[in-house]
Amino acid sequence: MLPIDAAAHSSRWRRRHPCEKAVLGFGLTALAVCLPPWPGAVLVAAATLVVLLGPAGVAPRQLWRAWRIPLGFCVTGAVPLLFQVGGTGGFITPAPDGLVHAGQLLLRTSAASLGVLLFAFTTPVSDVLPRLVRAGVPAPVVDVALVMYRISFLLLDAVRRIREAQAARLGLTSRAATWRSLAGLGATAFVRAFDRAARLQTGLAGRGYVGTLRVLVPQVAVSGRFLGASAALLAGLVALTLVLERFLP
Repeated sequence: MLPIDAAAHSSRWRRRHPCEKAVLGFGLTALAVCLPPWPGAVLVAAATLVVLLGPAGVAPRQLWRAWRIPLGFCVTGAVPLLFQVGGTGGFITPAPDGLVHAGQLLLRTSAASLGVLLFAFTTPVSDVLPRLVRAGVPAPVVDVALVMYRISFLLLDAVRRIREAQAARLGLTSRAATWRSLAGLGATAFVRAFDRAARLQTGLAGRGYVGTLRVLVPQVAVSGRFLGASAALLAGLVALTLVLERFLP
C-alpha cells in the first residue's frame, strides 16, 4: 500500500462521508485557481496547510513526501514563463514580466495541489469508487477502476520483491548490472501483470461475476455541520482576499 493510501485509511476523517471532504478539498482547489494569486492563492495554501496538519491530522513528513512530487511539476511548468523565444535580443531571452507570471502560476498550482492532497489524505479510493455508481457513473467503468486499483498494489508489491531479490544477488553492484537488472525487472513485471489479470478473471468467474462487482459500502450520514464549516471557510477566504487585495500592492 502506498503511504498516502495508508494515511487515508488511518485518517481522523476516515469515517466522514466522502462528499464532505470533496466539498472542502475541491472547494479549496477551485479557490486557488479562481482567486488572484496574491493574496488569494497564498491564503488558500495557508488555510489548507492548517487543515491538513491540524484537524485532518496529517504528519508533516508524510505531507511533504507527497507534496514534493506535484510541487516539482508546478516548478517545471513555471520555469518556461521566464523566457521567450525570438525577439530583438536573441533566440531565447528573458520574458517581460516573466518572473511575475511564473510566480503567479507557481502560487496557483501549488495551492491547488494542496487542496487535492487534502482529499487524498483523508479519503481512501475504496470509499469513493463504489459511490460513483450512485452519482451516475456507469457500473462497468467503476468495476474496471476497482480492479485496476487492486491489481496496481499487487504489481507494486511484486516489483518490490523482485528488486530486493536482484539486490540480494548483487544485481545492482555496477551500472551494467543495474541496467540488466532493470531490463529483467520490466520483463518480469510485464509477465506478472498478465498472470495476475488471468488469475483475477478466474477468481471473479468462480464467484459468479455477472458484470457488476458487489461492494459493501459503509452507511455514513452527511454532516451538515461539517459542510457549513467548510462553506464558511471558503466564503471567509474569498472575503479576506477581496479585502486584502485593496490594501496590498
